[in-house]
Amino acid sequence: MDMSLKSLEEALLIRRQIGTLEKRLASLLGTALSRSAFKTGGKKMSAATRAKLSAAAKAQWVKRKRSGVSEAARKKGGLTPAGRKRLSQLMKARWAATRRAAASKK
Repeated sequence: MDMSLKSLEEALLIRRQIGTLEKRLASLLGTALSRSAFKTGGKKMSAATRAKLSAAAKAQWVKRKRSGVSEAARKKGGLTPAGRKRLSQLMKARWAATRRAAASKK
């Protein structure tokens, strides 16, 4: 408990020092500096760019919904019953050939 209390007191002292230094810097520069002036961040996107991206995304959703294609039809990789039957016949033929080859070796 004593350690955390000491840490909190030290953090408060440092915070006060930061506030004092910010005020001194603002008085030297002659401007009122806020905390955001010290933050460095990534690139900011303009409102116009955000609006363009939003409109493009909405248009894409509308296009997808209006296409009339169901979710199941859009899903790739599904087998039709005819395709499944064809694969089954091919596998049965392959297994029969393997059995014949194994029987002829004995």
